[in-house]
Amino acid sequence: MNIFLKGRLKSFKYAIKGFFLLIKTEHSIIAQSIIFLGIIILGILLGISKQDWINQTFAMGLVLSIEGMNTAVEKTADFIHKEHHPKIGFIKDISAGAVTFAMLTFLIIFIITYLPYILTYV
Repeated sequence: MNIFLKGRLKSFKYAIKGFFLLIKTEHSIIAQSIIFLGIIILGILLGISKQDWINQTFAMGLVLSIEGMNTAVEKTADFIHKEHHPKIGFIKDISAGAVTFAMLTFLIIFIITYLPYILTYV
């Protein structure tokens, strides 16, 4: 097996390890995953379109990915400077703000997708 392929397999192993660390240890990821599972069930029950599934899946992945990066930034900042420091706080706030952008994107997609179904039943 060549070096390139071995390197990719090793990288994939670390990525899967990180995936499971996030799912098992990070409360925000756990909570968002549970919420997204409920939304997936809702999508199945309402029979949303293929394009809606694509949009919804992309938005969920965006939120969870940015949340994972936010966790990495926070853990790194805490490792570098354990005590409260204004600059570390600023960095952590910006990182959390990125999650907020992703979540707002998801909420807009959620409303565009599900509002017509909700209005049909009201």
